[in-house]
Amino acid sequence: MRPPKPAASGRRGSLTRLIRGFRRDLLSALPGHLYGARMAEFRTPLIHSFLCNDPALVRLILKERPQDFPKSDRLREGLAPLLGNSIFVTNGEVWRSQRRIIDPAFEGGRLRQVFPAIWDAADAAIARLRPGPQDIEPECSHAAADVIFRALFSLPIEHELAAQVFAAFREHQQAQPIVNLAALLPMPRWVPRLHSRRTRRTAQQIRQLIRDLVDARLLAIREGRAPDDLATKIMTTPDPETGLCFDRDQMVDQVAIFFLAGHETSASALAWALWLLAANPDWQDRVAAEGAALRPDFAALSGLKDTQAVFRETLRLYPPVPMMVRQATLPERFRDRPVPAGAQLVLSPWHIQRSPRLWDAPDDFDPGRWFTDHGRSAARDGYLPFSAGARVCPGAGFAMIEGVVMLARLTSAFRLTPTDDIPVPVARLTVRGEDGIRIRLEPR
Repeated sequence: MRPPKPAASGRRGSLTRLIRGFRRDLLSALPGHLYGARMAEFRTPLIHSFLCNDPALVRLILKERPQDFPKSDRLREGLAPLLGNSIFVTNGEVWRSQRRIIDPAFEGGRLRQVFPAIWDAADAAIARLRPGPQDIEPECSHAAADVIFRALFSLPIEHELAAQVFAAFREHQQAQPIVNLAALLPMPRWVPRLHSRRTRRTAQQIRQLIRDLVDARLLAIREGRAPDDLATKIMTTPDPETGLCFDRDQMVDQVAIFFLAGHETSASALAWALWLLAANPDWQDRVAAEGAALRPDFAALSGLKDTQAVFRETLRLYPPVPMMVRQATLPERFRDRPVPAGAQLVLSPWHIQRSPRLWDAPDDFDPGRWFTDHGRSAARDGYLPFSAGARVCPGAGFAMIEGVVMLARLTSAFRLTPTDDIPVPVARLTVRGEDGIRIRLEPR
């Protein structure tokens, strides 16, 4: 069964139609020719943007000259109520200082230490799941939230405070479109931002709950009884250049993005991976066999080669963050076309990872491509589910381990079959099913 893909819009549309389409779903609002485009320009009196999916442009923007193409300020507009001044939206020296503090927490040795948290969260997910047809997205969200709370704060999701954050975040996701109107229109900073009352309320609720967690951990650190988890590591690591640690408010910002990145994105990828295995029983059997042989030992991850290929293929077809936006700080010339300073540069994993210029049968689910020279070559030019270069996601290694372990263990515990409901991908905060992602579970 070919994986579902949203129908593309026509080639042209008014600004009003585009904004309306973006608020409904980013993926179906864009024309189909972008899958094969190296570059495309969109210009109105209010918006001037370029889709940059030529591999040479991607390398230039993300790897060769990232300082000249910072994250767009407009990205902050839609996410500011929740993420504040977190590492996901900052630029320049503020961002560099944040990375110097955060990166040590996600080094290889630390990943070995969080493996038990992932294993225990998988145990809990298997115990919660029940046989029969169901929307697997909420279960994947629950499991991913459990992982991030265990890894960050040594708390299972059943802890009352963790459960409250999880519930508030689910409401926030429903309230906040991926593209806020303020992110599209270049308004002065003094103009009030057009966030809904529900968006502001849910963001404030989440941030207050996170403050409670951070305050409790700061007290535990002062009293010498804090567990050696990611939160303690990040909160006690000084910037090696300034000697300063995150203060309370800065840590709230960072935990908010850790929760977004470690919960929403992981849940999206896991749900799509389970559906793809339900629709492809041959690969499902291979993953189930690897999961059945898996031991609670970090070294055993090397035996999950087929599972890793399935998860990589899932991230190719359904990148949780489908587009990234950078801004040109200088006048440029891309592919013999002038790009003015201030132009928005859109890099789209959703399109480049399905480009027929780079990938064989790009819309097909084929984990075997990851074992071929052509697949590995295509990945070098057109695979960026975690971004690339200096701003690659610091938790990419964590996310891969989590996704592969969860997928192997859930598939070894349950036989997966598709239902008659074919999920339609839409871009909200991440790529989700428009009406959920339904599969049938049967204990093995």
